[in-house]
Amino acid sequence: MENVRIKVRENGPYLVTGVVTLVDADGTPYQVEQNFVLCRCGGSQSKPFCDGSHKTNGFTAGERAGQPTE
Repeated sequence: MENVRIKVRENGPYLVTGVVTLVDADGTPYQVEQNFVLCRCGGSQSKPFCDGSHKTNGFTAGERAGQPTE
């Protein structure tokens, strides 16, 4: 299996590389490319995917990446 990598972009989306299955809240899988970006600013019109809204809506991240919580 290929390695999956999620990169936190500064004041931008999460860059996902590798083969993954993205499933919505209803359990429906999304058709995704091997590389895609996920919105974290909340402004995207194509959630959960990034549409570049973070560039114009003033989004700034409070952190780069924190430690996971249980």
